[in-house]
Amino acid sequence: MTVDISWSLAASALLALFIVSRVSKSIYGIKLASGLPAWKVPFQPLAMPGAALPTTWWNPGIRWTWSLRASAYKELNTELIAMVPFMAGQTAVYTNSVEVARQVVAGGVQSPWIKPVSASKAIIPWGMNLIGAEKETWRRHRRIMGPAFNSKTYGLVWAETARVFRDMATVEGWDAQNTVNVRAVQDYTFKLALFVISACGFGVPFAWDEPPMNEDGTMGVQKALKVYTDNSLLMVITPEWAFKLPISKLQEYYQARETLREYMTKQIADRKTEIHGEVEGATERQDVFSLLVRASEGDGKLKLDDSELACLFTAVGNVFGLMFAGHETTAHTLAATLGFLSIYPDIQKEVYDEIVSVVGDREPTLEDFGKLEKVQASFYEALRLYPAGYVMIREAIEDTVLNVPNEGGQPGTRPLPVQKGLQVVVDMVGVQYNPRYFPDPEKYDPTRWYGVSTESEALTAFSIGPRTCIGRKFAAIEAVCFLTFLLRDWHVAPSQRPGETGEQWRARVMDAAVGMTLGVKSVPVTLTRRRPLPA
Repeated sequence: MTVDISWSLAASALLALFIVSRVSKSIYGIKLASGLPAWKVPFQPLAMPGAALPTTWWNPGIRWTWSLRASAYKELNTELIAMVPFMAGQTAVYTNSVEVARQVVAGGVQSPWIKPVSASKAIIPWGMNLIGAEKETWRRHRRIMGPAFNSKTYGLVWAETARVFRDMATVEGWDAQNTVNVRAVQDYTFKLALFVISACGFGVPFAWDEPPMNEDGTMGVQKALKVYTDNSLLMVITPEWAFKLPISKLQEYYQARETLREYMTKQIADRKTEIHGEVEGATERQDVFSLLVRASEGDGKLKLDDSELACLFTAVGNVFGLMFAGHETTAHTLAATLGFLSIYPDIQKEVYDEIVSVVGDREPTLEDFGKLEKVQASFYEALRLYPAGYVMIREAIEDTVLNVPNEGGQPGTRPLPVQKGLQVVVDMVGVQYNPRYFPDPEKYDPTRWYGVSTESEALTAFSIGPRTCIGRKFAAIEAVCFLTFLLRDWHVAPSQRPGETGEQWRARVMDAAVGMTLGVKSVPVTLTRRRPLPA
């Protein structure tokens, strides 16, 4: 009996200690929030286990910024919401304010804000890169990367996109059909984006019908890229020891990673050999990888070691930083663009009429890019509605002050004291759906972007401030080329259920897929040739 009482007392004491610790955690979190409207939640939405659990009334989860995009900030009459977890995770302030975002994301050498290590683990699985770097390290990587995005690169992007599109149409049999039923647009946009980035990023062009495995049955680079990018989140969160377990999927992931590691090492060695003239008759490659190696070899101050050089192209489980920025995100946005154009035929006709006016029956070229304003705008508006990089996390490394918009949409700002250690999460979905910037934010309205340059800071879905996506023009050129070739020859319509309206189809089909990036779920459409083939 005495033993039972002792155990009961011990358990009660532990329970009381746990409750006190959780209450203390909440009080500290509320103090950090500096009087902002606060949600008391069990887990931080972007950390485990909160991120792995579904979004419900009691757990915001990773999807809350999407699921509550129309209501969260509006109901609280604020542009800053404190998320105060009482079980696990750090207190964080979410914001849909561009003005706040510019203050925390700028990332200058003297900035009191940095990207915390916890936010960078997923994007530097093999070391530092442009996306994960901070302060001087970021500036060094940016100086190396910048010159690789030039007119020759953009010409290559257009040429490769056109080549892959024509190859796709031939291999898939579109050239001989008047109607094509597409189960999911992503089946094509993901493969196209992968092939374009492989050719322009690494100088490795794939044919549409090229087998993904090597002749000896081993995993090829194409297969490895697909496995790695399709399972980026699992690759990041899986502990190293788990890859040794006799589980076929985990072993496939491991093999994909090792195949890419070997390929990457060989590519660095090959490029250096070519650059130093050790390969007789070698032509000067124009892909981004070769330009990057050439730049790093040519300037001692900017020179990166081999591990850093390789890791410039490895981020967020998509193998390479460029792969992350230009593959999954572009593919998702192209799918969303075609989904919207399919249910808004009037907008699609405007885009088609522009294509005919600019291009006619001749071969579209890169010189047409600047004239295809409505094609660009249709892509930018889809990106606004599905911002691929849906959160940006920063942490205060010292006590500081933010100038935040006044509550209730009142003009002006007010100072918000911030304590060291507070995290601010820039909610990019919230920014893109903030009616202060985009009236009627749920509406697909490409006219918002008429006359807006690819370099404009108004395109906040490409990120904000100095860290705006370095590959945004790369993505825009690829998208405009693909859309121009497709829409000139094909009318796109939604694959609807009987009696279903376009808006009902949008509500059913175009939900967001939220993982390492945000995109649209599978988009089924029907393509009809605008000028039928001769009988």
